[in-house]
Amino acid sequence: MISFIIPAHNEARLLGATLQSLREAAGVLAEPFELLVVDDASDDGTAEVAQATGAQVLRVEHRHIAATRNAGAEASTGDWLVFVDADTLIDAAVLAAALQALRSGAVGGGARVRMQGKVAWHVRLATAFFACVFRLTGIAPGCFLFCTRTAFERAGGFDTTLYAAEDVALSRALAKQGSFVILREPVHTSARKLHTFSAWEHLKLVLRFAWRRQHMLTSREHLDLWYGKRRD
Repeated sequence: MISFIIPAHNEARLLGATLQSLREAAGVLAEPFELLVVDDASDDGTAEVAQATGAQVLRVEHRHIAATRNAGAEASTGDWLVFVDADTLIDAAVLAAALQALRSGAVGGGARVRMQGKVAWHVRLATAFFACVFRLTGIAPGCFLFCTRTAFERAGGFDTTLYAAEDVALSRALAKQGSFVILREPVHTSARKLHTFSAWEHLKLVLRFAWRRQHMLTSREHLDLWYGKRRD
């Protein structure tokens, strides 16, 4: 069975479409599945939206993406784990490719990412560039990461010393166990961070990371891109 694990903090606006896309993709493929939304300290209608679609809801108070994803994995029951961000849409084609990879012996993988909505040409170019980098380096963007439960447990789950880039760490840990694939089929994710945060704020984040490197990822202090309260 597939366990779809969706971490969510104040995601009432976009969560419904994500859950519907997962339900439809699994339905087209006639695959057994469960939907588990890990509601991390939301104060909007996230839980109500999840329940309205028939998803299970697990309430946590972490405000820590790695710990939240791990809590979902622990509460799930499927043999295959698919971690999907609450603002990301997948279709039957990418899900079928992921399952085929697992059935062919891969321990896990990810997919290319395309931005939804109207996005400037240079942003699309940058997205395509980073997609190639991720594919060449074997890193799965956290908005869509799949693996076997066995491989996930052997990897120790998401690294809870990290408040960001936990997807990079898990990708590397899984790749040490066997084949880790980045699919050609894309998923579609929200471009809201590009609208919510200015180009200058994105640049400052990159410069801070270049200066502090790994130390920057072990605290929420400079990670407003993920933990700030602003939304478009």
